[in-house]
Amino acid sequence: MEALFNEWLWQEEYWLPPGIRWRDIEVNEDEGRFPLPRDLIYTLPLAFAFIALRYVFERLIAVPLSKQLGVKDRIRIRAAPIPKLETFYKQYRRQPSPSEVATLGKQCGLSQRKIQSWFRHRRNQDRPSNTKKFREASWRFVFYLVAFTAGLASLINTPWFWDQRECWRGYPKQPVSEAHHWYYILEMGFYLSLLLSVSVDVKRKDFNEQVIHHIATLFLIGFSYCANYVRVGTLVMLVHDSSDFLLESAKMFHYAGWTKTCDSLFVIFSLIFLVTRLVVLPSRVIYSTLVVSLDFFKPFFGYYFFNALLLVLQALHIFWAYLILRMVYKFVFLGKVERDERSDEDSEVDDKEEEEEPEEEGDECSWEQRKGTINSKLASLANNCVLNNLTNQRNINSRLPKAR
Repeated sequence: MEALFNEWLWQEEYWLPPGIRWRDIEVNEDEGRFPLPRDLIYTLPLAFAFIALRYVFERLIAVPLSKQLGVKDRIRIRAAPIPKLETFYKQYRRQPSPSEVATLGKQCGLSQRKIQSWFRHRRNQDRPSNTKKFREASWRFVFYLVAFTAGLASLINTPWFWDQRECWRGYPKQPVSEAHHWYYILEMGFYLSLLLSVSVDVKRKDFNEQVIHHIATLFLIGFSYCANYVRVGTLVMLVHDSSDFLLESAKMFHYAGWTKTCDSLFVIFSLIFLVTRLVVLPSRVIYSTLVVSLDFFKPFFGYYFFNALLLVLQALHIFWAYLILRMVYKFVFLGKVERDERSDEDSEVDDKEEEEEPEEEGDECSWEQRKGTINSKLASLANNCVLNNLTNQRNINSRLPKAR
């Protein structure tokens, strides 16, 4: 069965250009390392090693750093322990419909307002704290910064860094250096760790896009390594790492309340993201894989598959660029970045309602308090309207003699 699987999976027409056989790309040990599929086995234990290292890093470094920078967590009102509501919350949905609220109110002997208040407090109780978000951002910041620095150092002296035609000269018989081999293995192990831990990380509004991005990235790294698209693959990874560490650093300062520093980093990140993801990547890298590569070999399955994955990533970049431009618009016209467009899934309205909502003894008492407040505001508004009308009338009467 193993032989049958290998014969089906490693067919030459999938991985190599027409007319080239596996024996044609074999290299001697003195010529360098040639990428082999079995090398990717190391990425799975490496992913678990990244998860363990992240656990240690977040508790020994990220948490003390968050305290030093002044990260503060919001004190939230905990929902009272009501078993029926807790069961509904965990098994069905976090925000019940009006009919479900009425049914739950009858079952628990509570008013509909108290049921809604309980679910609001319970949702806020599950929202991630600023410290948790700071820990995640700081871990990604460290990796992306180290990966970008190491990747740039290993690529800046290579010919294909400056001329993308060199990515295909001599393809597919292109030996890979040890630095680029480990650059690939570490990047794939890290993204695999992100995919494995996505269920426990802060869930943001673009959760589905993030999962698609991680899966497409893993397929892209794995396939490009097996098909020896390593040269162009290193450029793709470097372009991604060039702006990611700036975004994570901006998030860190946002959670710490350093508004000016956060806004400055966000502006720098936006410029680099838009230039690298919407200009450099499509015009240099994707153009090279789509067009320039055809000068060196005829299209084959690997050509179409690799470019399809690149185009999926580019579509995600356009989506995120739209979110970034929305935030830039708010920054320019409102004077600040109000919040992350990719913020966690629960809306911030819950927090505001929780702050404004007093703890009531009963619905009737609460209604009387609210009615009194509304009446006082209406009376004040009416008085202001009357005073404005009288003032306007007086001004008009004063102008009448002149008009006559």
